Amino acid sequence: MANSSGFFTSSVPSLRRRIQPPIGICRSGLRSLEGFSNRVFCSSTIKGAEKPSSGASPAESRVPRLVSKGCKLVGCGSAAPTLMVSNDDLAKIVDTSDEWISVRTGIRNRRVLSDKDNLTTLAVEAARKALDMAQVDPDDVDLVLMCTSTPEDLFGSAPQIQKALGCKRNPLAYDITAACSGFVLGLVSAACHIRGGGFQNVLVIGADALSRYVDWTDRGTCILFGDAAGAVLVQACDSEEDGLFSFDLHSDGDGQRHLNATMKENEMDNAGESNGSVLGFPPRRSSYSCIQMNGKEVFRFAVRCVPRSIESALEKAGLPRSSIDWLLLHQANQRIIDAVATRLEIPPERVISNLANYGNTSAASIPLALDEAVRSGKVKAGHTLAAAGFGAGLTWGSAILRWG
Repeated sequence: MANSSGFFTSSVPSLRRRIQPPIGICRSGLRSLEGFSNRVFCSSTIKGAEKPSSGASPAESRVPRLVSKGCKLVGCGSAAPTLMVSNDDLAKIVDTSDEWISVRTGIRNRRVLSDKDNLTTLAVEAARKALDMAQVDPDDVDLVLMCTSTPEDLFGSAPQIQKALGCKRNPLAYDITAACSGFVLGLVSAACHIRGGGFQNVLVIGADALSRYVDWTDRGTCILFGDAAGAVLVQACDSEEDGLFSFDLHSDGDGQRHLNATMKENEMDNAGESNGSVLGFPPRRSSYSCIQMNGKEVFRFAVRCVPRSIESALEKAGLPRSSIDWLLLHQANQRIIDAVATRLEIPPERVISNLANYGNTSAASIPLALDEAVRSGKVKAGHTLAAAGFGAGLTWGSAILRWG
């Protein structure tokens, strides 16, 4: 089982005594050598190990792993709706302006789903591009993880993506709901499936259409959000090539009051009339409210928690800040991105941002920005990235990873 501190550990101490498997399968599901510890680390270092000198490379500084398999990111892709809505367009429907929005958020345009698009189609397009870059056939995909809070089916969109990709072996496909942290959780989940379950190729897709849940008369929220999809292919590799060095994950349900889209009953629905039968039955139909956000509190939360999470992940990986080639944050607000970079002492030229063109695309923002950075030649094979997502829940998490 993987926990939020970045390593695998067993929670069933009596299982090994009852079942003695052949060929040295340890309790986490990974092949083990006799005499190894019962704890199998996912992070790149063992607690208490010496930290590297500032000049050491990630490969040189990491403590050898106790797992037989690693995982690496080998392909990426993205897709966005055709309809682009500018700040000037929004100024026609709410009391705002291009200057007001761009100064406070860094956003100038966003893409919004129209009748010509749907979220599943965008997710499939992004996934195909990731498979093409990785030169992996859809039939070789073992798992599809759809990270979204806005599926087009109440029961999840991932199986429809698997179907549209033409995966004939019917691989497992399921959704992960963690708002703007979803993609980071998807990466960690992919690593767990590869290291602990023997999976070879895992598609991790981040896709959201928050425009469907925006109050377009509220200038405090409608200026922020856009729709998009991004995907990466995570592939099994030898432990020496492992590209996910460590992770750090958290949630705080107390902060839900600052950012939510809660369920509400439809007051116009007559299904709630009891007609003399059981009071309150049948229940009224429900739907989600528009996004409600306390911007100041969300800002404070992000600039406080995200740097701590990245520093924690770096410590688990045994890496200094100077080892980070690129800071890749959830694209929520340029002020948040700048504040986190400043606290981590990472210069602007090493910060990835495409917020101006897309707005906040929730779970899609990290893979979307990564894909553009890779295809433009900015991010190259071997580069180390500190990625972090944060948002509703409240949830937040970071991962230290290597591209390629």
